[in-house]
Formats: sequence, structure tokens, C-alpha cells
Amino acid sequence: MTATRPGGNSFTAVGTPERRQIVLLAMLLVVVLAFAGRLVYVQVFAGPGLAAAATNERSYSYTEPALRGSIVDSSGTVLATSVQTYRVVVNQDAIPAYLTADSEGEPTGYGAAAAARDLAPLLNRDVNALGAELVGQDRYHILAREVAPEVWREIAALGIPGVSAEETFERAYPNGNTAGQIVGWVNDEGDGAAGLESTMNTRLLGADGEFTVEIGASGQVIPTGHNASTPMVPGCDVHLTVDADLNWQAQTVVDDAVDQYGAEWGAAVVIDVDTGRILALADSDVVDPNNPGASRYTGSHAVQDIFDPGSTGKVLTVLSALEEGVVTPTTPIEDPYRLTTENGQTFHDHTEHPDQILTTTGVLAESANTGTVLIGERMSDQTRFEYMQRLGWGERTGMGMPGETAGILHHYEDWDGRQRYTTMFGQGVSVNLLQNTGVFSTIANGGVRMPLSIVDGYDCADGYEQIDPGEPVQVVSEESSDQMIRMLESVVTDAGTGESAAIEGYRIAGKTGTAQMPGDDGELTEVAASFVGIAPADDPQIAVGVVMYNPDTGIYGGTIAAPVFHEITAFALQSLGVPPSGEEAAPYPLRPDDQ
Repeated sequence: MTATRPGGNSFTAVGTPERRQIVLLAMLLVVVLAFAGRLVYVQVFAGPGLAAAATNERSYSYTEPALRGSIVDSSGTVLATSVQTYRVVVNQDAIPAYLTADSEGEPTGYGAAAAARDLAPLLNRDVNALGAELVGQDRYHILAREVAPEVWREIAALGIPGVSAEETFERAYPNGNTAGQIVGWVNDEGDGAAGLESTMNTRLLGADGEFTVEIGASGQVIPTGHNASTPMVPGCDVHLTVDADLNWQAQTVVDDAVDQYGAEWGAAVVIDVDTGRILALADSDVVDPNNPGASRYTGSHAVQDIFDPGSTGKVLTVLSALEEGVVTPTTPIEDPYRLTTENGQTFHDHTEHPDQILTTTGVLAESANTGTVLIGERMSDQTRFEYMQRLGWGERTGMGMPGETAGILHHYEDWDGRQRYTTMFGQGVSVNLLQNTGVFSTIANGGVRMPLSIVDGYDCADGYEQIDPGEPVQVVSEESSDQMIRMLESVVTDAGTGESAAIEGYRIAGKTGTAQMPGDDGELTEVAASFVGIAPADDPQIAVGVVMYNPDTGIYGGTIAAPVFHEITAFALQSLGVPPSGEEAAPYPLRPDDQ
């Protein structure tokens, strides 16, 4: 089409209306295709990533701590447990929506200032410092930990937007220091730091739960959002063999004796002879797991500390001699006050007396050092050493407590000219109280050595698991064991050194021990006074061991440790419902002339 401009010039018009429409449609199509391409890109390619980013922006993942298992005694008394508490958290974005009003509906505050004003008294916080923590864009900020349930209920009643709570657990020890050195405690991270809390930590911990939720703008969980969870699995409850009441009584008696005799420390143990289960394990100055930092000692003397058994060790020598057939309970034994051996070593009894002849039983009853040496010389050093090993000296019991000592038992080939004799009457060898009492428990069990245990089993989410403490071992004959029990009854009669251990109505078999040990300067300045016994002698149920270390009022086991044995054992027999002895004792004669 040709047109004429004003002035006579002509020109050609650009396109027809149809052509212009085509151009416009083409341009529109390009725009549509661009938007469509962008839409395809967003939905197909970038969409999942953008959706995931949006979900992540709204999502909050948190861990639900596993409930730590409890520790309970043999009757189910709780010694350690986890108490429910709360961790109070805030979504700071939601705080500005908080409004308060008076009784007439007039506004009295809003936002962080009002929330801090209402929360501060409940959390025992400074209102200004708390207000600063409520301002910001953090969607998860911890305001307080270990908040008691009743406090959280008051906080929840305020209805502050964005303020919520998570369940947590705080360790508690409702029986205070009862069996405190056995139970132990947890550290600030919730892991076992001492006692069975430490050695059983993996069992007690359980498995944490994992949770992911989507949170709306006001801090609420979006019900239809992406929520995922792995429930927590609670830790196992650990069941002990210990009786809490008996342990508390034993602790009390030991503490009183330590104070009375000025001892450095004291300990006691009660063992069920049929099973090897430890019914009580008591120490002086037992730690309170609720406040372990206040205690001067946090271990177990009975498990971790060693001492020379002294005259209680004579039992092992005489038992070995009975088993080897080199003596009988009534074999005449020379007992001079002073004895010099072939290699020039001189020994004497604790009290001066004329040279005398005792039976093997009399040697034990009067705790004669020289007579014991003359019995021990009837066996080789190797034989005596092997009996020490069989009866548990020189090795850990494996009963489950941390820090257990194996004691000190040198190989017989390393004994010097004097030590080969001192080991006959319980010096030059060191044990813990468990090992020493274990010898008597074996005797009481007909010569069968039972592995000692303090954990009975685990009660877990998938059921109860009974602990197998190990196989019993017959280390000496039942005949030798029965003879030894009858011989040890003489120690607790009027003629023996353990008269203070006697319990009315019950026949008691036991042995006193007094050991002198070298101190830091190498001189014999350390003392261990002990008593270990079996009750009742006619039907053995328990073996009880007591040691007082470095008393400053007297040194003899018969005057210091035997009375402690009496109190603990009398309570234990009554507590366990053990009936009194039905028959009178028939002791062996102490001197050949008495036969």
C-alpha cells in the first residue's frame, strides 16, 4: 500500500493489519514460551530443590534423649533413677504476637518485654537479661534446662506464642549415700562417671529418639507437614544383688567403728555362700551420688584397697594342709613362743607363753604364728602357692565394680627367705576384702568356689537378662571344708581370739586377723585389723568380712573387727530370716591332752 505525505512525498505503510497481528502474536508467543519454560524449569528441575529448601526452612529436627535406666537393689528399691524435667525453648519470631491485658481487657504489654516480665519469676532469671534472649529471629533458642514439671505447667499456662518445652531427664539418687560407692554417679553430660553408673553405662544409656517436624509462622507444629520420627529406646534397669537395708546398716556400723577406733578407713562385705552374690558391700565415708564433690573418697575400699590378711590367712595354710593330708584337725603341733627356722629366720607368737603342744585346731584358735609355720613347712612352697591361686588370691574377682585390685601375690620362686614363711600366716601377701572373704565363702560352700557378683541382671525393653557370673569350681573337698568350719568355731568360743564375734542363738565360725605392714618409710607402721566368719556354722548361709585399717586405738582384729562382724552379721541373719542353730557345737580339742 502506497500513501502520500503532506508536501507531495509518497511512502509505503509498514504491513497490513493482519501482518501487525501476526507480529504481536509472535511476540506474545515468545513471552508465553519464556514463562512456560521458566515454569517447567521451576516445576521440573528447580522445583524439588526449592520445595526441599522451603521444607527445610520450616523444619526443625531434635533429639529425644533416651530415658537412662534405673539401678535397683535385690528387692526393687530404687538407688538411681531418672527424674523428668523440661528444656524450655522459644521461637523468637513468634514472641511479638504476645499480648497481655488487665481484667477489663485493657492492654498491659506486648512482645518480648511482656513475655520476659511474666517468665522471669518462674525461671528465676533477671527480667532484662531474659528479655534480650527473647528478641531476634532464632526459631529455636534454649531459655532454661532442667525445669521442674510444676514450673513448666505454670509457664505453659501463660500461653506465650513460640514458647515450648522438651522432655529431659535428671539423675536422682533417692536413697542418698546408701550403696553410693557401688552405684556411682553421672557427669554433666549424663554419662556414668563412677561406680556401676560407669561400668554399666552402655546398658543404662539406651538409644536416643530422632524427630523432625514442620513449624508454622507462629511456632506451632504443622499437623499435615513432613514429620518423621524414630522413637527412643529406654536404657536397661540394672538389678543388683545388694540389699539396700543391709548395706545401709553395714555402712552405719563401719562408720561408727572407724570413728570409735580412729581408723583410717573401714569396710565390710556380706556374701551369699550358695550363689556368690554380694548382699552388702559397705565402706566408711561412702559418697553421696547427689553431691559427689563433697566426698573425700569416692571409690570402694573393699574393692580397690589392699592389706595383708594377717592371721585370717592362716586359714588358707591350714586348709591346704588338711586337703593335702599332712595334718588332721587333731594332729599335735609344737608351738614354741619363739621359733628360728633352718635359714635363720626368727618368728614368735603375739603373746609370750611357755613352749606348748596344740592340736591343729588349737593353732587356729590361739592364732599361733610359730605353730602355723610348722604346719606350713609340711608342704612345698609351690603347693601352698597353688592353693592361694585356686582360692582366688592374686586375681580380680570380676564382680563388676570399677578399679578392682588383683592384690599382690608374688610367685613362689620370687619369695625371699623370710617371705616364704610370712605367707604362711598372712603377711608378705596382700588382698582386698572380697578376696579374703571369698576364701571363707568357698569353705562355707563345701569347697566350691562361686564367682562373686554384684549385678543380678538387666531389665531391658526386650525383656530381662539374667547375668551368668561364671562356672563354680571345686577347689577343695567338702570333707576338708567341713573340718575347717568345725575348727573355726573354736576361734569364737571362750578359748579363742574371736569371742567378740559370737552371736546368741547362732553358731559362728571365723578367724581374727592382725597384720603389720610396711609404710612409706619401709618400717612396719601400718596395721590391718580384720575378722572373717561364716554363719551359721551348722548350716552356712553367709560369709562376712570386716577390716579396719590403721586404727589408733588398739590393733587386734579380735577386739576391733570382731565386734563389727557381730553387729553386721546379727542384723543380716535376722533380715534374711535365717533360723537359729538347732544343734550345739562339737568343737575339736585344742590340745592333745584334751582328747
